Amino acid sequence: MTLDNILEEIKKAKSIVILTHENPDGDAVGSSLAMYLAIKKLDKDVDIIIPEFSRCFKFLPSANEIKKEIIDKKYDLAISLDCADFKRLVGNELFEKATSKVVIDHHSSNNMYGDYNFVNPVAPACCEILVGMFEYLGIEISIEIGTCILTGIITDTGGFRYSGVTAETFEFTAELLRKGVNVSEVYKRVLETKTMANFELNKKISDRMEFFENGKVAFTYITLDDEESVSAEPGDHEGLVEVGRDIEGVEVSVFLRENKDRTGYKVSLRSNDYVNVSDVCFMFGGGGHLRAAGCMILGELEQVKSKILNEVKKVIK
Repeated sequence: MTLDNILEEIKKAKSIVILTHENPDGDAVGSSLAMYLAIKKLDKDVDIIIPEFSRCFKFLPSANEIKKEIIDKKYDLAISLDCADFKRLVGNELFEKATSKVVIDHHSSNNMYGDYNFVNPVAPACCEILVGMFEYLGIEISIEIGTCILTGIITDTGGFRYSGVTAETFEFTAELLRKGVNVSEVYKRVLETKTMANFELNKKISDRMEFFENGKVAFTYITLDDEESVSAEPGDHEGLVEVGRDIEGVEVSVFLRENKDRTGYKVSLRSNDYVNVSDVCFMFGGGGHLRAAGCMILGELEQVKSKILNEVKKVIK
């Protein structure tokens, strides 16, 4: 069984590194830190490397122990959390060089790039997978680990409001609450507290919002100049794609964010009822979930806008 293999690899490894995807969200940071804390309980030499992440996650236990630099080191074991594609894994060169490689994820588009792949596309968050996984591995979920896990569950379910939420999600959350995890505090920190830069970017994307297909498609964007003008930091763009989806009558929300070298745009898609946005993003080498996905498209704003809208329009009823 894959979990037995993973446990064996963890036990025999003398050095372990934990990695996640670029532009990490709450599930990426939360699952990575939860795994880091769990492995530390096993008295292992473990590093967690996340070069950039939103400051709203700095309250998480051991967030100050996250390494920002990718060091040239060969690890016995590399563990990838919440990352469906090897190309999006930050520090993938460390993953590739490691003696053993483990992938833990919940994206249906995962291309199984590890030696051992534990992927459950039914789980609404990678962090939810870790609850059962830690129980199987005999690792007690402390308040610290539970806080990290809850952060991932809350962020990836939009505060328990997305369709992927199951009865099991609430059961796991209730168990974390019983262990002493402060659910309301985590919820407030990761979903309700906005930075000033995020507020200013929200105004910009709202002013630029366009609608297509009789209001079923919402489109907006931000440029690198926009982010620089409000002194945006990593993570300040989070949640902007949701603005369009939450408008009455909208089925698909399209949000573009210019990349750092100004060669193209990161595309984020969200849908409400019937469009599989992962399939749309797959057309451009991306992927994700049924109702939340992303990809990268090179080109000028109008070119990228035209390309993604043409594909979205094909799947709008």
